[in-house]
Amino acid sequence: MTPARDSGHAQRRPGRRLRYAVTALVAGALAATPPVADAAPGGKAHRAPVSLATGAAADPQGRIWTVALDDSGRLCLRHSADTGANWSVPHCPDIGGGTVAVSGDSRPKIAFAPNGREAAIAWTRPLARPYTGEVRMLRSRDGGRSWSQPFTVHADRQVIAHRFEAIAFDAAGNLHVWWIDKRDVEGTREPGASVFRSVALAGESAFGPDTRVARRSCECCRIALVPDEAADRQPGVAALWRHVFEGSERDHAFARAGVDLAQPVQVARATIERWRLEACPHHGPGLARAAAGGYHAVWFTVHEGEPMVRHGRLDLQGRPSSEPRTLPDPQAEHADIAAAGPRVAIAWRSFDGQRTRLRALVSIDDGATFTLRELATTTGAGDQPKVLATGGQLVVVWRTEQETRIERIDH
Repeated sequence: MTPARDSGHAQRRPGRRLRYAVTALVAGALAATPPVADAAPGGKAHRAPVSLATGAAADPQGRIWTVALDDSGRLCLRHSADTGANWSVPHCPDIGGGTVAVSGDSRPKIAFAPNGREAAIAWTRPLARPYTGEVRMLRSRDGGRSWSQPFTVHADRQVIAHRFEAIAFDAAGNLHVWWIDKRDVEGTREPGASVFRSVALAGESAFGPDTRVARRSCECCRIALVPDEAADRQPGVAALWRHVFEGSERDHAFARAGVDLAQPVQVARATIERWRLEACPHHGPGLARAAAGGYHAVWFTVHEGEPMVRHGRLDLQGRPSSEPRTLPDPQAEHADIAAAGPRVAIAWRSFDGQRTRLRALVSIDDGATFTLRELATTTGAGDQPKVLATGGQLVVVWRTEQETRIERIDH
């Protein structure tokens, strides 16, 4: 059985419940190396010329940037100042050799500091053994015009998994990197992996020591990381990730952290679906700050036997503070979320049997009510959407086989 590449045809199979069972059985193989085949109607497979996996971010000037592989497999970035009507010429910086992991929830990332000058690109470079990798990075001091030499973020150099990185600059310009790490379970029968983090202080190049946040994280789901405050109300980040709780319940954990790597981080259980699974679903969460305090979260789960994507509110400690609502789409997958004041947008992709659809729930009252929006469709493959807040507005970045779209989410 060949795992399907994660770029739009995942729904083209009979029966979502059956599809999910098959996905769970092969979950451990999905993120080993960049995939080469995609399931097509009729059970055939075609070779994919390039992954659609794309990272996106908005800079302080309001330009939307993307980082992805081009048709020749090079890591390249572009930007648009007019909501995707025009794009800059692609720039493909030197990444120092090796490939870029673009399977499942793994994709390159880009982030900008509040000053607009500092920027970072991060990706996972697969290593020689299956399911292993190292987190690589480029830094810019001039707003993305030029880039440093590539380097490995973490101090640990074992040929094990250091993957599924997430990056964010906080309000003071400190660069936070979190990743999934296997050093704690290598050679053991312990399930899952660990979440590790490191920080480079504003204006500095060096990162601090590799620091464990939590053991028993899920192995291959993305981490949602957003600028926020640490528990002492100093600049920092908030994070949400899929965790392996007692009994192999694949719910989610939350933490807030600042720049002091010696300060213990308090981890809270953020979702209580009690979904038992002895595999990784390759389906990470999304997180956004709520205007009234606390957070908005979006996640995939199986609840009472039914796969679904859900939205819920978390308090400042990351604990559930509302009953979760299920997205009004049984085919929803890989949802993302962002907020700009009281405006909140959740976007996802969905296959209806003929087309892959880009859909969204939009709120103007901090998530009290939502309106369903149909944003775009494609008959080909489509990547996971990315929701961004820029200049008080919300946009969705979505790469398809034909183009990279930027959809404005108006009132």
